Amino acid sequence: MKLVLLILRLLCLACLWPVTLLNNRYPDRKKNKDVYLVEHAKHKFRGRIDYKLKKKDSTKSLLIKSEQLLRIEDHDFAMRPGFGGSAIPVGIDVQVESIDSISEVNMDFTMTLYLRHYWKDERLAFPSSNNLSRTFDGRLVKKIWKPDVFFVHSKRSFIHDTTMENIMLRVYPDGNILYSVRITVTALCSMDFSRFPLDTQNCSLELESYAYNENDLMLYWKNGNDSLRTEEIALSQFFIEEFQPSHGLALYSSTGWYNRLYINFILRRHIFFFMLQTYFPTMLMVVLSWVSFWIDRRAVPARVSLGITTVLTMSTIITGVSASMPQVSYVKAVDIYLWTSFLFVFLSVIEYAAVNYFTTKEEMKKLKQLKLSEYDASQAMAFDGCFHDTDIELSSFPPLSDKNTDPCMSPLNSTMTDLPPVMGTRLHRRRSIRQSVNHIITNSYKIDSYSRIFFPLAYFLFNIIYWSIYS
Repeated sequence: MKLVLLILRLLCLACLWPVTLLNNRYPDRKKNKDVYLVEHAKHKFRGRIDYKLKKKDSTKSLLIKSEQLLRIEDHDFAMRPGFGGSAIPVGIDVQVESIDSISEVNMDFTMTLYLRHYWKDERLAFPSSNNLSRTFDGRLVKKIWKPDVFFVHSKRSFIHDTTMENIMLRVYPDGNILYSVRITVTALCSMDFSRFPLDTQNCSLELESYAYNENDLMLYWKNGNDSLRTEEIALSQFFIEEFQPSHGLALYSSTGWYNRLYINFILRRHIFFFMLQTYFPTMLMVVLSWVSFWIDRRAVPARVSLGITTVLTMSTIITGVSASMPQVSYVKAVDIYLWTSFLFVFLSVIEYAAVNYFTTKEEMKKLKQLKLSEYDASQAMAFDGCFHDTDIELSSFPPLSDKNTDPCMSPLNSTMTDLPPVMGTRLHRRRSIRQSVNHIITNSYKIDSYSRIFFPLAYFLFNIIYWSIYS
């Protein structure tokens, strides 16, 4: 019997001996097989490797342990917490990091902020002896339910991803969750430029759930007015007067009512920049146009070149301001000032055109009278031997009577000698408006004299009215 058992053992050793030799000659065959399985899994799952195939990866092992701790695979996180019951409350906390830009042309603003969400999901509760929370990055965020908050009226937005995605998820043992992201968003701000650049703009950033109405999700400010915090923000063209949170409801006809949160802020524009770039140059151009009133009216090249230069400079200023503003259909405060100043400059050019015209007309009239007087005087001497000079201006005082009158005196002048003399008095008759205008026209140099007073007074009065209304 012992002999039979010994024979059987020898047969078993003889059968196992070739297999042992093969394993000793190819020790890496099993390792190559594992590598083949890993590469096959990469190809099959498009780069995603099953965690069971990489048990030696400590990071993956830690993530597997976290998922096991939070029982990620045991629940359907496509559904909100407490589905079928009351609306889940989601608290919001915002810290504004900066306001990057404000564009009047596009009517929008760009803001960088930290957006924090607070809610409770009992499905993620886990046992903890020390009651400490667990903090995760963006990898676990994709596997759980989170609020779908979006920015209403936003044009562009993105989550910062340098050096990794700026996402933080903190889970507490009782299921309370803090979800924080760092976002830059560009949103619409409906601006009113009727008082530009002496204006104040009210802008707001609005937050709302995209899919869940008020029956499923209730958005609220976590700490009331203290939920909105800001760092020290300095802007180049604006003062930030106020940051204030508020809330309300938004109605959509097809889906119902939604909770909406508002981040309201008031911007007051710096006026000093526009004083240097727009108002002071405009004032100087208007004052420069008045210099022509002191230039001789016969210096045509000097006065014309000065008037054209000021007009073209005002046109350039108006064009530059309009290019940096949106094409609105109403009049802005800066438009009123610029176009009124342009009108003053234009009127100074028109004033010289009138002065030059009336001066030319007056000189032509005098030249014509001079020719006629020379012709009449020569004819009169031919008849009565007396020379009649019509260019001599007689005094308004009545002449003294003289018995030895000149025979060359006309009968009209001889009758005036019978009037009683009046010593030291001059009679003035009040002119009508038409006579005053004719007097100014016939004495065109007085137009410049009156313009030296009228133009500065009118512009000064305009400035008083303008700044009292808009400042």
